[in-house]
Amino acid sequence: MIRKSLTSGLAAAVVALAACAAAASASAADSISIRLKWVAQAQFAGVYVAKAKGFYEEAGFDATINPGGPNINVETLVASGADTFGIASGTEGVLYAREKGLPLVCIGMSQQMTPFAYVAYKDSGINSVKDFKGKTVATWFTGPQYTLFSVLAHEGLAQSDLQVVAQPFSMQPFIDKQFDVATVTLYNELNTLREQGIDDIKLFLPDDSGVTTQQDSIVTSEKMIKDKPERVQAFLAATLKGWKYAFEHKAEAVDIVLAAGSGLERKHQELMLDEIEKLMTAKLGKSRGLGAIDMTSIAAVQDSLVQFKALKAPVDLKAAFDQSFWDKVPAADKTL
Repeated sequence: MIRKSLTSGLAAAVVALAACAAAASASAADSISIRLKWVAQAQFAGVYVAKAKGFYEEAGFDATINPGGPNINVETLVASGADTFGIASGTEGVLYAREKGLPLVCIGMSQQMTPFAYVAYKDSGINSVKDFKGKTVATWFTGPQYTLFSVLAHEGLAQSDLQVVAQPFSMQPFIDKQFDVATVTLYNELNTLREQGIDDIKLFLPDDSGVTTQQDSIVTSEKMIKDKPERVQAFLAATLKGWKYAFEHKAEAVDIVLAAGSGLERKHQELMLDEIEKLMTAKLGKSRGLGAIDMTSIAAVQDSLVQFKALKAPVDLKAAFDQSFWDKVPAADKTL
């Protein structure tokens, strides 16, 4: 009876110790939030995969992914500390945030080439960006507006030369010809138009106007970098590892995205992930690895924005874009 009592007591103690260890582990995990620039879709597959496959947990994080939308400014939320990290707009968005005095820092760039384009109907009389003058041009005010402003500047157009309006989530207003020009992404809205059989359109690429910008910047705050640099390092490594896994296991990655979102159509998400892979593995993404920051491109974008007075004055690029964390991410976690 005594031996049985001791055995039971030891078993209970082991269970209690295990429970305490689990509780300690849970409390040790850093609670972080990741703010996306848009709703759940394959554009952010790497983040959702990093959470679902436990990469964030392995890095010591209890991660919450917060969706974005047309009225959500990722740069402001992250700079203020309301969100720990973010997938924000691209080069121009970071530059404008710094111009406003926001303590925002880019630690990685997802898309290595410009994913935006502008569409107009063939019968609109719009044959070049210069023909946007006097027209109604729609774009999203979640960061892509800055790319539009860069394109206009390069073409010698002032923003006041046309009416720039907020574009909704749906392409229906453009389909109904409420706008003369609409913005699309090569991985989403352009596919939506094609899927609906709309092919009587002209496509205008920013690169044709001399504008090549990296997009979907991975950002955090100056405070986070100062106070917890090791956590910034761990987050970036886990995120890029999530992207690598997503591209190497696409079917599973799409399953994870579909589980995270609502009303998503599988084929559309598969096409999106394929296009995102092209954007993320272009240029430096191919030669150096996922998430690389192209400072040469960024400096060129800033020079043009200042030249065309779309940016009041140059910002400190070294303060706005910190490559040191990306440099320390193991090659195995950022190369395919």
